[in-house]
Amino acid sequence: MINLLTTLKGSLLESFFPPAWDLAQWDACVADDPAAIFERQGHWHDDFSLRMADDVPDFDVMLGHELAIEIRRCHEAGRRLALILPVGPMGMYRWATYFLRDWGIGCDHVSGFNMDEWSDAEGNTLPGEHPGAFQRAMENAFYTPLGDATVPADQRFYATKDILPEYHDRIAALRSDGAKLVVVYGIGRACHIAFWEPHFGAEFGSDDEWCRQTHRLGAQLHPLTIEQNAITSFKSRTTLVPAFANTIGPALFTHADYAIGGADGEFGRGMQWQGLSLWVTLRHPTSRHVPSTWMPCQPGVLYFTRPLAGPLVPEAN
Repeated sequence: MINLLTTLKGSLLESFFPPAWDLAQWDACVADDPAAIFERQGHWHDDFSLRMADDVPDFDVMLGHELAIEIRRCHEAGRRLALILPVGPMGMYRWATYFLRDWGIGCDHVSGFNMDEWSDAEGNTLPGEHPGAFQRAMENAFYTPLGDATVPADQRFYATKDILPEYHDRIAALRSDGAKLVVVYGIGRACHIAFWEPHFGAEFGSDDEWCRQTHRLGAQLHPLTIEQNAITSFKSRTTLVPAFANTIGPALFTHADYAIGGADGEFGRGMQWQGLSLWVTLRHPTSRHVPSTWMPCQPGVLYFTRPLAGPLVPEAN
């Protein structure tokens, strides 16, 4: 058979992927039958579930409702809520806003922490109002549309050079007072969570050491991540995508009280970018070299759109 596994040696991709990756093992994670994606794996948390949406519009409603319900539950229980929030997926924020406003639920009890932000190698970030900045995206998609019900401005935190290093202690203080930590996440093309990249795993001698990392300033991004974002967020202009970012670490995203995940990486006309990443997240053994594999090990739910289950077979477009 002629494929990447049989032609990798001597190609320009031979040293492209993180050395700890076993691409044959990745490929073996994918089943021929799309329905097999629901087969529970031994390492999944008992309170982890997987839910499928027929299409992206349904996905946005379902994920938005899940987020809104968590905010509502804590509000009704008189409990503080620490939310770690992504910029991608994004469509759920419109619906979370819709449900919260319809229910008359305010967000005074919420503290929002953006999980990452574009940066240079020293951790200096884009200005908050820059069109590519995650801060602007979050303000426009979630905080501003909530109107009078919004999260107070002094309870919104962004992954800047000064504020990101404070996240862990701020969240720990909230949890010590009874707050619930909910991590909302997407899955990267390289199976990152936030911008915590797979090649970082080689820097640590054990999973325990890796799991203690709270954040990273000026994180060096993998080329797969840069190209993913060029396609999904920068309208193909790779030249506009920064090569570094500030990001939370596994000490935060692997220690949630509840984790809400979303995978909606399809383009239409049969094209997509996220099916393999989804299957690997669910079926690959937990590994610091594949960060997303830790998410099914926590209480939570992962939503995905039907085409990502496959079958993941060639189809010329």
